[in-house]
Amino acid sequence: MSFKPELLIPAGNIESFHAAVEGGADAIFLGLKQFNARKRATNFSNPQLITMLHIAKENNVRIYVTLNTVIKNHEIPELLEFLHFLSQTTISAVIIQDWGIWYLAKKYFPNLVVHASTQMANHNSAGANFSKKAGIDRVIMARELTHPELKLIMKKTQCEVEIFVHGALCYSFSGLCLFSSYLGGKGANRGQCTQPCRRVFNDDGKGHAIFSLKDNQQIKLVPDFTDMKVASLKIEGRMKSAAYVYRVAQAYRKVIDNPADMAEAEELLKWDFGREKTDYFMGGKVKGSISENTSNGIFLSKVRKLGNDSFFIQTNHDMERGQQLRLVNKTGDSTNVKVKDFEKDHSTYEIFTEKNIRKNDDVYLVGLPSKNFPSKFESLKHLNVKPLNGSVKQKVRQDIKIKNKQSSKPEFYVRVDNLEWLRKLRVDEYTGIWLDISKKDYRNIPLDSPFFKKNLHRFYIELPGFVAENHLQELIQDINWLAKKGMKQFVLSHLSQLELLPKGCKAITNERVYVYNDAAIRGVKTFKVENVTYPVESDFENLQKSTSRDGIMPMYSNPELFFARMPVEVNNADDEFSDNTNKEFKRYIRNGMTSVYSKTPVALFQYANTLKKEGFFRFLFDLRTEAPSKHLPTKLFKKFKASEQLQPSTTFNFKRGLS
Repeated sequence: MSFKPELLIPAGNIESFHAAVEGGADAIFLGLKQFNARKRATNFSNPQLITMLHIAKENNVRIYVTLNTVIKNHEIPELLEFLHFLSQTTISAVIIQDWGIWYLAKKYFPNLVVHASTQMANHNSAGANFSKKAGIDRVIMARELTHPELKLIMKKTQCEVEIFVHGALCYSFSGLCLFSSYLGGKGANRGQCTQPCRRVFNDDGKGHAIFSLKDNQQIKLVPDFTDMKVASLKIEGRMKSAAYVYRVAQAYRKVIDNPADMAEAEELLKWDFGREKTDYFMGGKVKGSISENTSNGIFLSKVRKLGNDSFFIQTNHDMERGQQLRLVNKTGDSTNVKVKDFEKDHSTYEIFTEKNIRKNDDVYLVGLPSKNFPSKFESLKHLNVKPLNGSVKQKVRQDIKIKNKQSSKPEFYVRVDNLEWLRKLRVDEYTGIWLDISKKDYRNIPLDSPFFKKNLHRFYIELPGFVAENHLQELIQDINWLAKKGMKQFVLSHLSQLELLPKGCKAITNERVYVYNDAAIRGVKTFKVENVTYPVESDFENLQKSTSRDGIMPMYSNPELFFARMPVEVNNADDEFSDNTNKEFKRYIRNGMTSVYSKTPVALFQYANTLKKEGFFRFLFDLRTEAPSKHLPTKLFKKFKASEQLQPSTTFNFKRGLS
């Protein structure tokens, strides 16, 4: 039998579950009520999952449960019960982001098959192969891969690979976006993204959606993915309707089974009512991938006027009963209306509804009359699972308890992105100096100077957040050259970068290797990582509930809100823009990657004494967005010593909390 990739379809509610099954899914991914990255979806209860597993078995469909959020320390007991429950079911895999879940699942619930979510930011063969060694059966690759990169990765890895082929795109690498969290504490990695990339920003006096990407559509490349033996083709859309799920599943099912049905499949996808479509990096056409239209669906009209329990629109589209409309106002608030009754006068339609509609709202067609799918199960199946044994919980508590190194005085780390800083820093003030510099600058480090040789023990090379497959070997050569020159300390942006280091090197992880809980720290340190950096978006309560105290605490930074491969146009000469609350942001382009930072730094100096009393003693000053100067580090040390607030600054989630 010739190879066919798995068709993996989303389900956010009971209707879309049935639509996925009937649409031809080989597998369905879904979330339960907790620990999943689509908390705004309806999601499912435990009995509903058991019921779906029975239906799925009858239809030869696999079910994967999403556990793809980061976990806070107080949630560990609930997580253990959840993993225990899942381990008693017949689910085919759990999809994870957090290294803490990986550690607990592999050690205490080894029968659970683990897939690495795209939020783990795997983007090359090093990531896939490292995951395989860690006992992860499948990696869901970043959406930003090109066709040649994927082809090369498929030749170099033994791990199963899954890719997204259809649906919404995030501007930032999935999992590496802090924008929603920064704006209001609603963490994207906690399943609560408020979609700042869909917002209109003020750019040089004009309002436009700088970061709003069109929808991904890779139907034409399905035969290529089949030839490459990509294990699974994934459709995004746990927030989408059952009609969307059914239509898109049918389209991709047709082409997987018979590529000659491509034209028919493409016609089906014209009516998926998503945004405009892009081939994105996979199709080699990133230009034009940004869309000013941030809404789903086909624009019909503005609301021309209001009637008694009705509204009027003017459109050349034929309206039918059963169609779904979405009305969006200027602030982005929306109202969904199902067309039940209307009257027509030429191209003017009066649509009757009891909902509160506003004049001048934009009206989008977001769904056609479709097959009705059940919204309830006729009866629920149950699985009686005894609570997890208390001795196991106690064993886990002891296992993940972090053994801290005691210190009588603070240690300071500094991160710079410009070698000019070496002339400005008093290096003896720092335990570690992180050089987050471009690869071309590696050869410009004064490695042979007496100054550098004397202070070599303080310096670390910070490895890049994205390493394209065709640049992987070049980076390995650079690392080997640095190591031969005596530079053997590295800061990792991805845990798989451990595989790139020669023997005898020391590695610590930066904020991109998320450690929101003790289990994650324990998990990361099983790979012989010397130390970790606490997430910049975490909060004080979560830090307090941890047993870890000797990680590195970001004290001053302009946190990276977006990290993207996707270029973006900013018209302002200084690369600056603002939102509707006048918060100011700046775009940076380094090593071909785009980063977005807030212009207001995050500073926690007023909590310096509190943190020291709590036992934290390693602190990081991130100076990457600052011009080299002697004045700024002196100022930061002064504020730290006085435990005094720096103005202007924000504390991010430290005080208000991360939802």
